[in-house]
Amino acid sequence: MAHRMRRTILAGAATALALALTTACTPDPAPSPTPTGFASEEDAFAAAEATVHEYFDASNRVVLSDPETFEDVFALTAADQNAFDRKRYSEYNAESYVLVGSSDVVAVQPSSWDPTQQMAVVDVCLDVSTLDLQRADGTSLVSADRPDEQNLQITLQASSEHFLITSIEGSDQSSCGT
Repeated sequence: MAHRMRRTILAGAATALALALTTACTPDPAPSPTPTGFASEEDAFAAAEATVHEYFDASNRVVLSDPETFEDVFALTAADQNAFDRKRYSEYNAESYVLVGSSDVVAVQPSSWDPTQQMAVVDVCLDVSTLDLQRADGTSLVSADRPDEQNLQITLQASSEHFLITSIEGSDQSSCGT
C-alpha cells in the first residue's frame, strides 16, 4: 500500500511539474486576428483605404457604353452603394452619357472602426477637377460651380479579408485641407 501511495504521489508530482513547465515556458500568444483577418485597427484602416483606391480606380475605367466595365465597381460595393451604382450606371448607359477624365483620391483619413460590426468609416478627399459627365453631343452635365475637390465619408463593411463599400456620402468633414 505504501508503494501504491508513493506511486500516486510521484504521478501527481510529475503531472504538476509537466503543467508548470508547459505553462511557465509558453510565451503569451500573439494577438489573434479578428474574424475578418485584421490583426489591428491599423490593418483594418489600411485595407479600407486600399478598397477606396480600388473603387475609384475601377470607376475611372468605366466606359458607360460598355456595361461589362461596370462589374469591377460592383464587385467592390454592397448594400445601398451597390444598388445606387447599378441604377446610376444603367441610367447613364441608357442616356448614352460619356465620362471624360478621371477622379483622383487625394487623401484618406480614418474616422471610426467598429470591430464588433466589422465596419470602418473613412473621410476621403476626392479630386474631380478633370472629371466630366457629358451628353452624347458633348454638353457637360456637371455644374459649373462644382468644387474641384469633394469631401466624402465612406462606410465600408468587412467581408473575408477585405472590405466592400456600403455607402458614399458628401461630408462636412474637411479631408481636403480646405
